[in-house]
Amino acid sequence: MSGLRSFVARRLLLGALQAMAVVLLVFALTEALPGDAAVALAGDQPDPARIAAIREAMELDRPAHERLAGWAAGLLHGDLGTSLTSGRPVTRYLADGFGPTLLLAALTLALLVPLGFGLGVLAARHEGRLVDRLVSSVTLAVYAVPEFALGVLLVTVLALELAWLPPTAVGHGTGLLADPAVLVLPVLVLLSRPVCSLSRLVRAGMVDALASPYAAHARRCGVPGARVRRAHALPNALAPAVQQLARTADWLLCGVIVVEALFVIPGLGTVLLDAVAERDVPVVQGLAVVFGVLTVVLNLGADLVAHRFTPRTEVAA
Repeated sequence: MSGLRSFVARRLLLGALQAMAVVLLVFALTEALPGDAAVALAGDQPDPARIAAIREAMELDRPAHERLAGWAAGLLHGDLGTSLTSGRPVTRYLADGFGPTLLLAALTLALLVPLGFGLGVLAARHEGRLVDRLVSSVTLAVYAVPEFALGVLLVTVLALELAWLPPTAVGHGTGLLADPAVLVLPVLVLLSRPVCSLSRLVRAGMVDALASPYAAHARRCGVPGARVRRAHALPNALAPAVQQLARTADWLLCGVIVVEALFVIPGLGTVLLDAVAERDVPVVQGLAVVFGVLTVVLNLGADLVAHRFTPRTEVAA
């Protein structure tokens, strides 16, 4: 227990340092953006007085370290800033875009876990045989196709040629559950590569465990094969699988920009794209910090779970 507490304390400290580093990095990157944000926001024929007013509103007339200190203090109180183009709080942008993104992520993860583990267990159970080779070949082929290309292909075939599904979510806004058919193609695209990665990780972990001495000893003692796979081999694959799930959840919540843009879904990725196009620096900064901190938290949780399920050599001895 003392070793576990020490590991948790170290990871929490590291997570706090990583969150601080995210804040500093986001501020430094937005500071390094080319051009003058005030000039860009002033329009095609900027008036010097308007540029000066925008610079004052953005506090660009203050030293960088003072702006960093003020921004970081606001973050500690939950204040992500105010949009320069609309005057709305950045938190409202997060609230508006988080629902569709979370819905896509939840549906994808709900399908990913049974499919990924099921295919991995199936391939490991038939290692070296036709089923294993078929699962490995199909997952490798699907993983090699970029999300954008797969999305275009599915839209062309299933939406435009066969007219089975709507091609985009245009006209539905954030109420995507009113017509669940609009979610089918985005979820299929989001599911394609993660299910391949997860199934291959589960297969590799189970194959290694089934070839281990303790699994062979269990079979010699008459333990049924299904119990060996469930009680001995599957837990060996949990640690890398949990870490992969954390990376997938992070990607689903923070990096689905291509899929949301392709299917016109008003999620966080779309909000970020619009903010970048409009040079709305506070919105970009706020979203980047939220994405970065979310990544740190998810990976921290995955490390703790993986540490709990990683086999200990002293236990085996």
